Amino acid sequence: MSDPIVNIAAYKFVSLNDLPVWRAQLVDETAACSLKGTILLAPEGINLFLAGTQRGIDTFMRGLRARPEFADIEPKYSTSDSTPFRKMRVRLKREIIRMDHPAIKPESGRAPSVDAKTLSRWLAEGRDDTGRPIVMLDTRNAFEVDAGTFENAIDWRIDRFTQFPEALRAHRDELAGKTVVSFCTGGIRCEKAALLMAEVGIDNVYQLEGGILKYFEETDGAGYRGNCFVFDDRETLDPGLAPARLAP
Repeated sequence: MSDPIVNIAAYKFVSLNDLPVWRAQLVDETAACSLKGTILLAPEGINLFLAGTQRGIDTFMRGLRARPEFADIEPKYSTSDSTPFRKMRVRLKREIIRMDHPAIKPESGRAPSVDAKTLSRWLAEGRDDTGRPIVMLDTRNAFEVDAGTFENAIDWRIDRFTQFPEALRAHRDELAGKTVVSFCTGGIRCEKAALLMAEVGIDNVYQLEGGILKYFEETDGAGYRGNCFVFDDRETLDPGLAPARLAP
């Protein structure tokens, strides 16, 4: 029986210059490691989804972390029986996750985060460590939410992340007086969302560190209902990080 395919998702907000040079290097390095997937590069950082053998993934990550810009990048891991990507792409973008809100610069300072195990405890207790009620805010697109989300999570039914700022303005008062935990698939959208909420004056905002994928990796998925949509051929992952096809 062949070894399982290792899948990783990771991102890092960090200022990058000379993007075509970065792209050329990463094209060569992913090819040398026989990886498939997608890497997005933008002036604000990197976002990647890769699949390959354990050796290939480890080799690539060692090379990436050898660069000062990415020394602390932290992937989320899962496995599959086959490679869920058809090719390898390294693309240059304006933003690694588009929000169209240039004042939000995660590299300049992150919003507070809550780790998976702490959040699991908060959800079980129904409050945070200060006794405030918790509100889970799903920052993903509506079709992703439909595959699964945290129980009683707020879902503003957005079709794309660029609609999040307007939705926040419309619903801001609903979040007052609560501890708000923003979450998404791997952490990148909820990081920007948490910063925007802090910018508009919402107190007690956290981002779920590592997103749903890290929550599944480090807990039993308590409080989550359904599966997590992923943008590859696996379609969704269950709380055990096993591929689960969408219902027809």
